[in-house]
Amino acid sequence: MTEDFSGQNLRGHNFKGRKDLADANFSYADIRGANFTNANLTGANFSHAKAGLQRRWAILLVIVSWLLSGLSGLLWALNGFVASLTFDTSNSSYQIRGGTTLIILIAFFLIAIRQGLTASLGAGIVAGAVAFALAGAVAFAVAFALALAGAIAFAVAGAVALALAGAFAVAFAGAAFALAGAGALAFVFAGAFALSLAFAGAFALAGTLLSIYIAWRAMKGDEKYSLVRNIAIPFAATGGTSFRYADLTGADFTQATLKSTDFRNTILVCSCWHQAKMLDRVRPGLTYLKNSQVRQLLVTGQGQDNNFDHQDLRSINLKEANLADASFIGTDLSEANLQDADLSRAKLKQTQLDGTDLTGATLTGAYIEDWGITNTTKLHGVKCEYVFMRLPTKEDPDPLRKPDNKQEVFADGDFADFIKPIFDTLDLYHNQGVDPRAVAIAFKNLAENHPEAELEIVAMEKRGDDKILLRAKTAALSDKSQLSAEYFDDYNQLKALSQSQQLLLVEKDSYISDLKNMITTALGQPKSYTQGNTIMSDISGINIQGSSNVSGIAGNSSIANLGTISGNVSIALNELPDAPDAEKPEIKELLSQLQDAIIQSTYLSEEEKAEALEQVKTLAEVGKNPQESTKQKTAKTAITMLKGIFTGLPAVASVVEAGNKLLPAISKLFGLG
Repeated sequence: MTEDFSGQNLRGHNFKGRKDLADANFSYADIRGANFTNANLTGANFSHAKAGLQRRWAILLVIVSWLLSGLSGLLWALNGFVASLTFDTSNSSYQIRGGTTLIILIAFFLIAIRQGLTASLGAGIVAGAVAFALAGAVAFAVAFALALAGAIAFAVAGAVALALAGAFAVAFAGAAFALAGAGALAFVFAGAFALSLAFAGAFALAGTLLSIYIAWRAMKGDEKYSLVRNIAIPFAATGGTSFRYADLTGADFTQATLKSTDFRNTILVCSCWHQAKMLDRVRPGLTYLKNSQVRQLLVTGQGQDNNFDHQDLRSINLKEANLADASFIGTDLSEANLQDADLSRAKLKQTQLDGTDLTGATLTGAYIEDWGITNTTKLHGVKCEYVFMRLPTKEDPDPLRKPDNKQEVFADGDFADFIKPIFDTLDLYHNQGVDPRAVAIAFKNLAENHPEAELEIVAMEKRGDDKILLRAKTAALSDKSQLSAEYFDDYNQLKALSQSQQLLLVEKDSYISDLKNMITTALGQPKSYTQGNTIMSDISGINIQGSSNVSGIAGNSSIANLGTISGNVSIALNELPDAPDAEKPEIKELLSQLQDAIIQSTYLSEEEKAEALEQVKTLAEVGKNPQESTKQKTAKTAITMLKGIFTGLPAVASVVEAGNKLLPAISKLFGLG
């Protein structure tokens, strides 16, 4: 039964490790200080809930921030005292050190305001080298360390106060503590140095104002002061609501108040943050909530014209978001929820969309160059009148529009049908000297060796001069990596054969001949439709069926005297060792049987017998060292050629029966399977 905690006071309640909270209802509940560490909260409803700190923790942290403010005031006042030594005429050494301190402090102020604390730290190191040369390391070290410590101390205190109270009231209370601390220190030194009070007070006031400014900018998300924010937010979240290591997949935080909440190491797959309050005050860890731009998008649902290039937005929930004209170039949106989102004219070049839900989304005018959809991308009900296959340029603002006719648009459901064949395919890219006949032979071999893959050619694409991409549809669970590797291993061996060696196979197999002609046509006359800068041919629906194992064609194209060739084969065979067990024939005996079957065949022509015997001779020569890798490749090619010669012969032919029986056994002895 689903737990219902709606509207309850759950402050400080411990739900740590609970696995029974899936789909639980926490709407309108007060969960300040509650501990949900490692809990299963998939699908939980936290809409309008109030998270954050309990009152006692908030008071304690505010007091600590005041103490930091006082410390900051003391440090700034001490800086003022050191700077006042510039006017001490009784000691020239003090004057030099005081002047150096004054210069460093002024530089620190200017750089901290214009470029941030990190830049002022770097500048301080450079200034330190100069200060060391002019006045010794002590003056620089004291001035710079106190300035930085004072700025950070009060800035953190102010940022914590802002994170907790959301207003300047507490920050100004801290400022009063800072000035009080400064005044106390100034009073101590006033008795000895007349200008100390004035300088201490002035620097304390200036330092306090600088720190207030830094705190304000840090909480506004200014990256120049991220150091302060990165310290203040975790500090302000101490004792707050914790979702560490919890599973919040599909959880709903609509209009929830979330300041001082810990989301470190939390699973936030497709969680909803619509109109959530104070999402910028949470402790995000490494989740997508760390990005201020993304937080704003999640809260408002408005991302029109925004740039999200190359960001990791995996598993984000952008349901019904306005993303028109937004740029997602190279962005990972895998497993994201984009249901009913408006992606009109969005730039989706190289956007990763594996498992992304685009149900009902609007894609009219989107730029989808090389986007990464897969067979798990949901495209049901996508609204799309037209798309562009490349990004626009000044010269071509509407590049490669689909449909090509600008007067036409996709009908309902047509876009999903148009784009679907592009992703569920085995892509075989040939980039150097395409051999159409070798492509045809290798592809048929692959289809017949893997009938479970259900290979079906759906398109051929010409890519530049003499380059082609063969796309084949596959069964859903096919290992495309393995299929591709096997195909190209076979193709490269076939490509090494002469045209005359391949020709006999083409004469015997009409499918290979037809496919070869289609590939030649695709290379010479590309047409039909285009994806990206790719011209696709109008070849599709070629099914590979049947059981014939056509792999290659053998031999030397010249016809020699069969007696001479057969004699050479016998010589090579005699150099092989006899099988130790007559009941278990080995390479010599198997090849001898194959030689006899070829010579006695009435179905093979003289030319084909010569070709086949040459391959038997090759196998005999390889048989001397059958386990060498280079020899194994030669043997594989020879066996492939023999299979090709036997293709097309009647199944009752004795040579075919001998080949079906002997070639697998020969392959096994050569370690080929």
